[in-house]
Amino acid sequence: MIMRFALIFIFLVLLLTKVALASNSTAIPIAKPGCNDTCGQVRVPYPFGIGPDCYRDSWFEVLCNETLSPPTTLVKKINMEVLNFSYVPEYTSIEFVRVKSPVISKNCSPRETEQRVNLTGSPFFYSETRNKFVAAGCNNRALMAGINPTIVGCESDCINGDTLFGSPGPDKTCNSGTCCETVIPSDLKTFNATFERNEPEGCQLAFLVDQQWFDFSIENSSRLQNTEYVPALLDWSLPPEDYGTSNYSGRLYCSYGYWGNPYLPYGCHDIDECLEDKRRCGDDTCVNKPGHFVCEGSRTWIIALGLGLGFGILCLVVGGWLLYKFLKKRREVKLKEKFFKRSGGFLLQQQMFSHKGSLEKTKIFTSKELDKATDNFNKNRVLGQGGQGTVYKGMLVDGRIVAVKKSKAMVAETVEEFINEVVILSQINHRNVVKLLGCCLETEVPLLVYEFIPNGTLFQYLHDQSEEFPLPWGTRLRIAKETAEAISYLHFSASIPIYHRDIKSTNILLDEKFKAKVSDFGTSRSISVDQTHLTTRASQFTEKSDVYSFGVVLVELLTGEKPILSLKMADKSRSLATHFIASMEENRVLEIIDGRVEKQAKVEELMMVAKLAYRCLSLSGKKRPTMKEVAMQLEQIMPLPKQNDSNVDHHHGREEINYLKLDLPFPLESSSLTDSSLFSGTSCSTEKEPLV
Repeated sequence: MIMRFALIFIFLVLLLTKVALASNSTAIPIAKPGCNDTCGQVRVPYPFGIGPDCYRDSWFEVLCNETLSPPTTLVKKINMEVLNFSYVPEYTSIEFVRVKSPVISKNCSPRETEQRVNLTGSPFFYSETRNKFVAAGCNNRALMAGINPTIVGCESDCINGDTLFGSPGPDKTCNSGTCCETVIPSDLKTFNATFERNEPEGCQLAFLVDQQWFDFSIENSSRLQNTEYVPALLDWSLPPEDYGTSNYSGRLYCSYGYWGNPYLPYGCHDIDECLEDKRRCGDDTCVNKPGHFVCEGSRTWIIALGLGLGFGILCLVVGGWLLYKFLKKRREVKLKEKFFKRSGGFLLQQQMFSHKGSLEKTKIFTSKELDKATDNFNKNRVLGQGGQGTVYKGMLVDGRIVAVKKSKAMVAETVEEFINEVVILSQINHRNVVKLLGCCLETEVPLLVYEFIPNGTLFQYLHDQSEEFPLPWGTRLRIAKETAEAISYLHFSASIPIYHRDIKSTNILLDEKFKAKVSDFGTSRSISVDQTHLTTRASQFTEKSDVYSFGVVLVELLTGEKPILSLKMADKSRSLATHFIASMEENRVLEIIDGRVEKQAKVEELMMVAKLAYRCLSLSGKKRPTMKEVAMQLEQIMPLPKQNDSNVDHHHGREEINYLKLDLPFPLESSSLTDSSLFSGTSCSTEKEPLV
């Protein structure tokens, strides 16, 4: 009901506004939309205009000099100052332009001017009917120059020669005094004057002038001796082809019953004659029509019927609009419920209940919040794409920078993975694991919101040639240690053991201090403490599966090569792990070490990490160390003292350290590692056991 009355009120306001505009001619636009229509006290109608794209063409460009007081208006291309444009909407056209026309003088102290006007090539010309040529002075014979073959001019008498002009005649012309006047030719585009008397008697003047102005001012005409300009009227004509009409006369006018500016598109407006004179039809009803009006007898019932129908239609429209909004909102709610169910919302609720508060700090974001944060998921905000979805950079309303993961279209098999990632990340609290801030389930595809890690992935810094900052050996060791500690935390310190199942360099992110952050838990699994393995369609997964994947990452850090070798690097196999194992068994592992770190690291450090990676890549899952052991061993490698001599020849060191060419270490069974156990001489097992 409130909406209904509001719409009625708006309708009445618009109606009153229309009436006010119709009754006030100044409200009708005279310039192009967005253009200034005044310069000081001068109104500038189209086709004239001030500023770019505000005039018809360059002939009609107007300059407004507001530095002067009052401001001056100038038609730029003909360089003539405008006094005013004769635009009145009721006249249905722009009649003429009143400009300053020069006064040509001779023998007039202290000035003598000989200014000329040349409008050739322009659409402008002096108005034949509204201007006249005037010569003034005692015995002055003046002619208009440059008009061939016609001679136009006049000769004045010398009455009361002590003054410039004699007394005007009864018709207020100067034919009876010391001035004369005559008509000018049609379409006059130039003005110049010559004086025929070689020995003039006093000051002689000649000028083109607005006839009405001159007739009105003749009694004070003695002032003209010191006047440089007088008002004159310019007319103009536009080519008929511009308007595509055969009866076009060079000027545009609004049709009868309309007013406005005919040069503007839709510039002519209907005149409401009934509003101008309410008693126009007497006792009958005045009805306005386009361009005219009619008088009709009193038909109150028609008005009542019209109002009733209008009110009914308004109610119908408003009711339909409200019904549409209600149905749209209901459909949106149903759609969000559908997405919530399809994205595993109920499964997430069950998980939240079963974990008793471990998910309480996980925020449920609305789709509107994340649309705003990511600029409607603008492609310019994409941080990366993977097998499970696309990650966008976003900023929340509180200013926090986040990473929003938009999963791919959900199918029944992937719903469990998505909910699993939410549950697992909500239980993890480790400095080297990406923190989950929340999720959104009311969109077509589910969304996860993580803390933003600014420096990309470890994969980029190891393999992307465009990176300008290669990771030094010390940073690589620290990243390996931090990653191992995070995985060890998942395996042994989390409330429920968690297997990541997708450890790789693309899932290890680097923060602003290049500290490691393990991410992407979509395929992870958590198991109860009494379970020893988790069976999937492919194979059996234990914590030793993550150890193998971490071993591949260690090899990447050592060699700088991708997990899948290029054809140039590969010999028998394109697998980096297989290539590395072969190099170890053939005692040539130092040949494949990344040249960017070879000179930074001690050979002992390289070999200890290499043998640790070799043990992680053992074909026998039982012979691989645990992630706790891996983390401890990397911790022991980190603080090795640096050599003081920076000029040590590392290649020469390879030959001196003979024990590095002993047999490869047999996988340790103890719960801890030492340097001696890592370099013990025993051959590698070649048992064919499952790669788990």
